[in-house]
Amino acid sequence: MTRRAVRAEGTLRGRVALVTGAGTRIGRAIAVGLGSDGARVAVHYNGSAAGARETVRLIKETGGEARAFRANLTRVEAPTKLIEQVLEHFGRLDLLVNSAASIKRTPLTKVRERDWDEVFALNLRAPFFCAVAAARAMGRRGGAIVNISDHMGFESWPDYIPHGVSKAGVVALTHALAAALAPRVRVNAVAPGFVLAPEGYPARAQQAFARATPLRRLGSPADVVGAVRYLATAEFVTGETLFVDGGRRGAR
Repeated sequence: MTRRAVRAEGTLRGRVALVTGAGTRIGRAIAVGLGSDGARVAVHYNGSAAGARETVRLIKETGGEARAFRANLTRVEAPTKLIEQVLEHFGRLDLLVNSAASIKRTPLTKVRERDWDEVFALNLRAPFFCAVAAARAMGRRGGAIVNISDHMGFESWPDYIPHGVSKAGVVALTHALAAALAPRVRVNAVAPGFVLAPEGYPARAQQAFARATPLRRLGSPADVVGAVRYLATAEFVTGETLFVDGGRRGAR
């Protein structure tokens, strides 16, 4: 069996993956999932140091290798420095998962310019500069980038307009990067549906959302991990957005 065939089967063993925002929520699930598949995982965090340590522990518990790296990705120079630190420690980079994001509630009448700028700095600007630095680090060997968008980029959520617009931008960014970095680096996106509720989101509203979803349930982090695994190893797929939303987009 050829090396390409082995990789196409989905193994990540020996490859180095950087997951941003891996100290909590979906980012943690992705990092742990990739670690269990044999990837050596760079666990990025900013404010959640304890969460990042827990992510590293969970990866090591499955026999994987991981190390935490702190960076405030809203700072312009941070993405490049983060990639440099990962290269210095692991010696290579094969996969970048841009998962770090803000999901700040911003009702229309209360949105300030600072809110808008903060959301876009983390949700859209940082993935771009992380991707550029990662592609450079991947070198001639190439690799893969998976951006995490979400359903709010494709539905009307009046209390989360900056977030939704930034996540729609992630899809446009994915298409552009896929064209710019081909054929050496593949770039795709995952757009999760309602997987983890925003902080303070009422349980009754979550139940209503589940009833309005064709598969009649909310998603789980494991659903997103499966999509990332696929895109990380699907070597004839680039420029695509994989919706993991229980069928909501197709039913609209």
